[in-house]
Amino acid sequence: MRCPFVCDEEETASTAAPARHMGETSEELWINAPDRVFVARGGVSQRVPVQLTDATVRDLVERMLHSTGRRVDLSQPFVDASLPDGSRLHVVIGGIAHRHWAVNIRKFVARYRSLDRLVELGSLAGEAAQMLREAMREGRSVLVSGATHAGKTTMLGALVAASPAAHRIVTVEETFELGVEAPDLVAMQGRQPSLEGTGEITLRRLVKEALRMRPDRLVVGEVRDAEALDLLLALNTGVPGAATIHANSAADALGRLAALPLLAGRNIDRGFVLHAVATSVDLVVHCERDASGFRRVVEIVAPTGRIAGELPEVRTVYRAGRRT
Repeated sequence: MRCPFVCDEEETASTAAPARHMGETSEELWINAPDRVFVARGGVSQRVPVQLTDATVRDLVERMLHSTGRRVDLSQPFVDASLPDGSRLHVVIGGIAHRHWAVNIRKFVARYRSLDRLVELGSLAGEAAQMLREAMREGRSVLVSGATHAGKTTMLGALVAASPAAHRIVTVEETFELGVEAPDLVAMQGRQPSLEGTGEITLRRLVKEALRMRPDRLVVGEVRDAEALDLLLALNTGVPGAATIHANSAADALGRLAALPLLAGRNIDRGFVLHAVATSVDLVVHCERDASGFRRVVEIVAPTGRIAGELPEVRTVYRAGRRT
C-alpha cells in the first residue's frame, strides 16, 4: 500500500494536493488544519497552498492506518504508526487538538543512512566518521544525543549500517523508523493497548526479549522512559548498545540517561545508575540543527569512568569547527 498522499488519477484534486508537496526532498509534512498544511525541506518549514476539508483529512488518516493494525478514535485519540514506505505517522484527533485533527508524517531518507554519505553532506568530519566506524566494529556502545529534528535517527541508522556484516543486530522501537538493513537483523516495535487496556508491548518488554535473541548489538530507537534501566543493565552484562536520547549536549545526555532509570521505581539506587552510565557508555555523539536547517555532529565525548559531582565525567574526543 502506498502512502495515501500519493493518489490515483481518479481521486479529487483536493485529496491529491499534498502529494505535489511531499517530494523526494521533503522530510516532513504536517496538517494543523485543513487549510494550514506545512512541509519541511532541508530542516526549514514552509506553508504550502493546499486546501483540504476535515472529512478529507480524516479519510487520509483512515487509509494510512488501514494496513498498520493501529487506530485512532475517541477512546484512543493519539496514534503513532509506521507506514508501508517507512514514514512515521502521528495523529491527534480534534477535541484534544483544538478544533481540527493534527497530522504529522515524517519521512526517513535511506540514502543518508551511511557515515560516508554524512561526510559527503558535510554533516560529519572524516576523522569523526572513522572514529565511529572503528567504535562500531570494536563493539563499543554509542549514545546519539540532540534536540528534536537534529538528525539523531539518521545518525543512529548510519552507525548501525557501519556494524560488521557478521554482527547480529536486534532493534527495538516504539514505531519502525530506523529502516536499516543488515544480513542478520531482527527489528521489533511496541504495541498500543487494546480497547480493553490489554495487549500493550512496551520498550521495556522489547529490550528484555531482545536479550534472549543473542544480539551482538542491541539498538534502542529512542530512550525516553524506564526502558533506560533495562538498557543499562544490558550494557553492564557486556552487550554492546546504540540508542538516541533527547539532550542539549553530550554531557547532558549522560545525565539524562542516569535520571531516566529512576522512573522504573523508587528502589532504584542513583549511585548504581551513575556508575553504570559512566562505565558502560563508550561514546556520546551530539547532533545539532542550526537556524538554516543544516544538521551536523558538533561534538563526541567519551566518559572517563569517573563521577564528577552528580554527573559522569567526560573528555572531548572530537569537536566540530565553526561553519563558514
